[in-house]
Amino acid sequence: MQPLLQLQGIEKSFPGVKALSGAALAVYPGRVMALVGENGAGKSTMMKVMTGIYARDAGSIKWLGEEANFSGPKASQEAGIGIIHQELNLIPQLSVAENIFLGREFVNAFGAIRWKQLYAEADRLLQRLNLRFSSHKLVGDLSIGDQQMVEIAKVLSYESRVIVMDEPTDALTDTETASLFRVIRELKAQGCGIVYISHRMKEIFEICDDVTVFRDGQFIAERAVDTLDEETLIEMMVGRKLEEQYPRLDKAPGDIRLTVENLSGPGVNDVSFTLRKGEILGVAGLMGAGRTELMKVLYGASQRSGGSVTLEGKKITTRTPEEGLRNGIVYISEDRKRDGLVLGMSVKENMSLTALDYFSHAGGRLKHAQEQLAVSDFIKLFKVKTPSMEQPIGLLSGGNQQKVAIARGLMTRPKVLILDEPTRGVDVGAKKEIYQLINQFKEEGLSIILVSSEMPEVLGMSDRVLVMHEGRLSGDFPIEQASQERLMAAAVGKQHSAELVTP
Repeated sequence: MQPLLQLQGIEKSFPGVKALSGAALAVYPGRVMALVGENGAGKSTMMKVMTGIYARDAGSIKWLGEEANFSGPKASQEAGIGIIHQELNLIPQLSVAENIFLGREFVNAFGAIRWKQLYAEADRLLQRLNLRFSSHKLVGDLSIGDQQMVEIAKVLSYESRVIVMDEPTDALTDTETASLFRVIRELKAQGCGIVYISHRMKEIFEICDDVTVFRDGQFIAERAVDTLDEETLIEMMVGRKLEEQYPRLDKAPGDIRLTVENLSGPGVNDVSFTLRKGEILGVAGLMGAGRTELMKVLYGASQRSGGSVTLEGKKITTRTPEEGLRNGIVYISEDRKRDGLVLGMSVKENMSLTALDYFSHAGGRLKHAQEQLAVSDFIKLFKVKTPSMEQPIGLLSGGNQQKVAIARGLMTRPKVLILDEPTRGVDVGAKKEIYQLINQFKEEGLSIILVSSEMPEVLGMSDRVLVMHEGRLSGDFPIEQASQERLMAAAVGKQHSAELVTP
C-alpha cells in the first residue's frame, strides 16, 4: 500500500544530544499507525520534524508520493497534516466555531466576519463527527472529551489526510474514550491515516492496525498489530524483557502512623482509614469518585469541613499545603506540568524548591554546595537522564520529569508520601524504575498512598486497597482479598457498606 506520508533515514541532533538516528515512519490511508517507545525515544522530535517545527539534519519526507520540505507547522497543516497535542490548544472563552476557524475566519470584501457561514461550516464539521452540541457553545463549557473532538474538527477543517494524536485519551473518561475510538474508525473509513501515540498497551491493541517502535532515537520495527502480543511489544520498546511489570516487595508493614477519622471536605464525605509505617495503600475508583479530592483535603490544598487526622499519635490540622509539608505529608500531583513542576526552571531548582529551608542559613542565604550535593545524589539514585542539573526541566522526557517531582517531595523528609497517578504518561521502562523506587521507600519505612486509575498497578504494588465511590469509601481490601472484579464492584457502588472488608 502506498503511504500517504513517509519519513526515512531521519537524523536530528541538538547540542550534546542525538535525538534521532535513522528514524523512519510510514502512515497509510485508512489505517491507524501506533508510534510507541519509552519517554525520550524520539517520538515528539519525529512529530516536530514531520510538521516542520524542526528542520531535519538528514533523511527524506515524502507526502502523497512527492518529496516534501515543510517550512513550518502552517505549511504542513495547509498540506493536510494535522496534529492534536497532549495539551489542548483551545481558548475557553471563545465558541466552538471561533476556535475551529481562529485566524482563518470567513470575511466579506470589507473584512467583516461572515458569522452565519462560520457557524454553518463549524456545525457541518461537528455533524461529520456525529457530535450533538452546537458550534455556538463556549469551549470552556465542554467536557475534556468534547474539547478533544473540537480539536479533531479543527484538524478536519484543513481537509487533513493525516492526523497525529498525541496521548489522546490521557484525560478522557471511558465513555469519552469510546466516542473517540468511534470517530477514529469513521476517519479510517474516510481514508484518513492516523498516527496514534500512546503508552496504553490495551488501546494500541484495540484501535491500531500497525505499530512503529522507536528506541533511543532509532527505528526498531514496523509491524502489524495482530502479529504481536503485549509482552513482545514491550520487549521491543525497552530492548529487554520485563520479567515482572509490578515488582511487589513482600514486607509486613509496621505500626499505625496515620489515622483518618470521618474526614469531610469538598467532594469527600465521612472517610476513615489508617496507614502504617512501610505500607503502600492503594486508592482506586472511577474518574470523579473523589480520590484526588480526598488527598487534597488530607494534605491541606482543600479545606477540611469535618473529621480528624492523627499523625504518629498527634492530632494535626492542615489548612494549607505548607502546613501539610511541615507536618510531614507530601503530595505529588497527577498533573506534574500544571501543579508539580516549573518547566522553565532547572532540574536542580525544581528538585530543591520545597526543601529550601534545609539548604538555607539563618539569614535566608542558600547553602549552594549542600543543595548541589543533595540534588546530585537524587539524580544518581533516581537515574534521572539529564545532561546536567542546570538543564531546564521542560526539556526532559515525561518519565524523568516525574522522577524529579518525586525526588522533590522526598527532599523534605516526609513521613507520608502521596503519589497521585505517579506513572501517568510514563513509558513502561520508566514505570518499572518508579515502582522500584517506591519499593525502596517502603523498605525504609515510609508510608505511601498510591492513587491510580490503573487497576493492575494498584493490585500489583499495594499492601491494601481503598476504593472510592461518589466521595465516600466503598471498599477497604487487604491485598489477598482484592481482585479486579471486587474493586470494580466497589468502584461502581455495588458493594454496600455492610460488606466492607476491613483488615
